[in-house]
Amino acid sequence: MAAKASHSDAGATRDVLLCVTGGIAAYKAADLASKLVQAGAGVTVAMTESACRLIQPLTFQALTHRPVYTRLWLEPGACEIEHVALTEKADLMVVAPATANILAKFAVGIADDLVSTLGLSACGACGILVAPAMNHRMWNAPATQANVKTLRDRGVQFVGPDEGNLACGSKGAGRMAEPADILQRILELLQ
Repeated sequence: MAAKASHSDAGATRDVLLCVTGGIAAYKAADLASKLVQAGAGVTVAMTESACRLIQPLTFQALTHRPVYTRLWLEPGACEIEHVALTEKADLMVVAPATANILAKFAVGIADDLVSTLGLSACGACGILVAPAMNHRMWNAPATQANVKTLRDRGVQFVGPDEGNLACGSKGAGRMAEPADILQRILELLQ
């Protein structure tokens, strides 16, 4: 999917919707958010409930100077439907880390939390880039590989996963790409 024309804040060249899911690599998403802001992007963050257990939304708010979205349901007094508005404002939706769970939800169209709903509403609104992160057995599972193929066939872009030490203590493919590599891929897609 090609990125669309920018609808970003004054001073930001592009607007990125960074979706953080509940993988241990969620801490790397803070570094990615910082790098994006330093590169001049406007960054809005959406997090799953599981991601909030690993890293606090306040971290992303401090890095991006924007509110962080954590729930599907509208806040009292909200005027727009966030899961639609967030993808309409974004030039690119980036999911980092992208767990096996979120890849499966995206592949079959399950929209039962904020990030999975954003994935569904992003279709046709903005491009999607995912940075998978999971155990090597989960990455290599036939179901995950089928989901990856489905998503690629639909135009979803991937960066990683890398090979290396995993949180579980094993080694193999499944490690989230480094923030600098994800940033490089984002910049390529936004040109």
